[in-house]
Amino acid sequence: MSQPNQPQPSKKSKKAAAQELLISPPWFPDARWHARTLGLIYAALIVAYFGISAGLSRLPKPYQLRRIPMEMTPWLNPGGKVHLPEEKLKAPPADALPPAPTK
Repeated sequence: MSQPNQPQPSKKSKKAAAQELLISPPWFPDARWHARTLGLIYAALIVAYFGISAGLSRLPKPYQLRRIPMEMTPWLNPGGKVHLPEEKLKAPPADALPPAPTK
């Protein structure tokens, strides 16, 4: 038997309740989901970097990565700092430059 205190729901409210049960609640990512997703993205980027580097190193001669001379980029020297002599750091004297062309 039904209890006298609770009114019987009408057809409309039964329909609304059924519809409410069918609709899932909105999903919001938590901190664990963010950490896992960022970890996957970083892992994919690292694997892609090393894979592309390995692929580029196997290319034929004209397409290989070039080696930059140490004098041009002393900060890339793996042995430590390289200090060039003062003469190599200065600009050439003005008299050593050819004169500008005139028209």
